[in-house]
Formats: sequence, C-alpha cells, structure tokens
Amino acid sequence: MRRSELREQVFKLLFRIEFNDISEMPEQVSLFFEYEEPMSDADRDEIHAKYERVLEHKDEIDALIKERTTGWNIERIGKVELTILRLAIYEMRFDDAVPMAVAINEAVELAKRFGPDDASGFVNGILAKCQD
Repeated sequence: MRRSELREQVFKLLFRIEFNDISEMPEQVSLFFEYEEPMSDADRDEIHAKYERVLEHKDEIDALIKERTTGWNIERIGKVELTILRLAIYEMRFDDAVPMAVAINEAVELAKRFGPDDASGFVNGILAKCQD
C-alpha cells in the first residue's frame, strides 16, 4: 500500500474516535480491520501503530489546534477537518519520516476528498499556522 493510502486508512480509523468513547476503541479498531479492504499484516501494523501514536499526542495536538484557531472553539470544527488536522499535526511535529510539506499537502488532499467544499482551505490555513 502506498503511503497516501496508509495515511487515508489512519484517517478513517482516527475518525472513529469522534463517535465512540475511548473505552470502545479497541473494539472499533478490530471492526475497522475486519471490514476494510484486505491488507497485508505489515500495512495493518503500520496503520495501527500510527493511530496509537497520534492518540498518545492527542491532548498536545488539540491544545495546538486551539491555540492556532483564533475565534474557533475546537468543538465547532468539523469532525472530518479535526481528524485531518490531528493526523497532519502529528506528522508535522512528531513523525520525522514525513516532511512538513508532504504532511500539509496530504492533509489538504484528504480534506478535498472527505470534507465539505471549504475544508481544504480551512485545513491548509490552520496547518500554515502550525509550521513554527
């Protein structure tokens, strides 16, 4: 699986935290892998590991989002956009294997694909503020 496909799968898995209690997530992870397209064990392991690493930094990432979204309450941000921001900021701040420009570009592409019409501009604007 290509990196962009892996990233999309991580996004889909992370998106579930918006609708489920954290205590339910182990079961949700199992269901995700059961019903997604067949994938190699290596891809499954990579998706799950990145999902876990994003969750480890979620509070720190959310604090950064709150700090950079002037006039926006994090609860007002669309669930798609919030999930994309969390993944992208994780990659920008904590994943040395992903260049910052790639993290931003991939986030904008995810927003175009899964978000409303204005999502890509919103995501790009917030991520531009997170580059420091």
